[in-house]
Amino acid sequence: MLDTQVIVGDGAMNTLLEERGVGPGSPYARANLTHPEVVTGIHEEYLRAGSRVLETNTFSANRLKLASHGLEEKVREINIGGARAARRAVENAARGNGSPGALVVGSIGPLGQSLTPIGSVEPGDARSIFGEQAEALLEGGADALLLETFTDLEELELAYEVAQTLGVPVLAYKSFIEDGDRLGDGLPVRVAREVSGWGADVIGTNCTVGPQRMVGIIEQMSAEIGPVAAYPTPGLPQLIDGTVKYNQDAGHFAAYGVKLAEAGAHLVGGCCGTSPDHIQALAEALKDFEPKTNGVAKARRQAAAVAIREEAASTEREPVTDFWQRIKEGWAVTVEVDLPRGNDISEVIEASRKLKERGIHAIDISDGARARLRMHPITVARLIHEQVGIEVVAHMACRDRNTIGLQADLLSAHALGVKNILAITGDPPQIGDFPEATSVFDVEAVGLVHILSRMNHGEDLAGNPIGEKPGFLIGASFNPTAEDLDAEIEKLKKKVDAGAHAFWTQPVFEIEALEYALEKIQDLDVHLLLGMMPLRSAKQAEFLEHEVPGINIPQRIRNRLAELSKEDAPKYGVEVAQDLIVAAKPLVNGAYIMPPASAPELAGDVVEAVRG
Repeated sequence: MLDTQVIVGDGAMNTLLEERGVGPGSPYARANLTHPEVVTGIHEEYLRAGSRVLETNTFSANRLKLASHGLEEKVREINIGGARAARRAVENAARGNGSPGALVVGSIGPLGQSLTPIGSVEPGDARSIFGEQAEALLEGGADALLLETFTDLEELELAYEVAQTLGVPVLAYKSFIEDGDRLGDGLPVRVAREVSGWGADVIGTNCTVGPQRMVGIIEQMSAEIGPVAAYPTPGLPQLIDGTVKYNQDAGHFAAYGVKLAEAGAHLVGGCCGTSPDHIQALAEALKDFEPKTNGVAKARRQAAAVAIREEAASTEREPVTDFWQRIKEGWAVTVEVDLPRGNDISEVIEASRKLKERGIHAIDISDGARARLRMHPITVARLIHEQVGIEVVAHMACRDRNTIGLQADLLSAHALGVKNILAITGDPPQIGDFPEATSVFDVEAVGLVHILSRMNHGEDLAGNPIGEKPGFLIGASFNPTAEDLDAEIEKLKKKVDAGAHAFWTQPVFEIEALEYALEKIQDLDVHLLLGMMPLRSAKQAEFLEHEVPGINIPQRIRNRLAELSKEDAPKYGVEVAQDLIVAAKPLVNGAYIMPPASAPELAGDVVEAVRG
């Protein structure tokens, strides 16, 4: 679609709408209905500045994003209006001054919610949402469809699958979050190669970085696939008196627009923060520009080096821990040691030392279980490993961290040598120490498993290389006694598909429940650590049975505990666990023992039943 000429695109729409008092407090796309003359007028300003490609004011006009403003039933109307506003501008320009015309591209942005397994949007639903918007844009008169500002390649591919069936050219732009040194890792090359393989008519990048940083990205993409599109911002934004402001130096933007063209961009425009002034300066700078191939040979050599690294990054690193080897060989035992409040964990260290002496293979450290304030499990894991010399499984909850924080903590875990991670969703803060605290839940446990798996492939969620592959043991939870076992098994399957290696179960108290669950999942090749909880009293058993979701204790066990003295009840609780571990050992890959916080030594008593 891009020939030997460099085409000038347009600039930002939302910036100008905000300046003119249209849009704040509601989606800017709503202006297509409430202020269509303003939208058309802005398009006309860009045409007068020299733009020959107009993007419709519909970037956020999909059903999910509009729903947050109560406008989900206006998807078709808003998108048709956006396409018509741009089309009117082209027609007005042609009548008014004999303009050579411009291409109207229907803008489609990301959904605003993550796809499974990171989020809850299923691929089929995503296709439907993209299709609804694309069809309305074409109905309104768009000449082509533009998929822009996508950071997730999987989401971009879903949008492309829909757009390419509609019989018009498709432009596909990936935004690159990282810049500078990260360019050496070759992400733009990999993206260009993949998107080109789909068959997109124009491939490019937009937003996030300014024109100077974007030059290196364009060099890599163009070296791989030829002419591409570049739509940078004017630079990094800053917040001034509550308003986001961008660099207004149109001369700087235009100068680097020429460098982008030299690097291989044959469609150059502007993204957030650019104005008709930026586009006019750009058009004047590119007026007599003739594309050259300077720097292409160097970029191609770089792309070849990237291909070698890419091949190495395509495989997942297996877990590197001894604990994983024990699980695979058929028997591993880990004990959860409860963290105290505050910063003194000397008792945890001492309990871990004693458990190691009794033959326990690993210590589990929970992550703010029951939403209580406790020390970070990765920190505790490192201290236990240093002072005791036993492996630790650090639980990681999704409640308290967004996807940036989760990934940052996992990078830290790798740096500290903490390689056994149990991915959990986390308890709601309403039941804990700070009920007013805000939950995050960017992802749930399945999404966190996926993040861990991507890191074992050497990448973060955006596809950026992270360096050495960590080799995490990825653990997840499974409840064999769930009330709706079929639904629980579906979750198990999703975790397996996302990359989980082993499963820690909720406490089980009778072998029959385990055998039934194993029969239901016999077609799945999973490694299970059987959850066990040596009971210490009838009161504890009644609380777990009636007030803790997901735990089922047979009536006979509760009755027997009620008959025993305070001294004899814990002994019986250990006997129940010992009988279960003996019966279950041939069926599972190990045990996950959860003793009372005040008596971690009971876990050692349980294991005595199968020693040797």
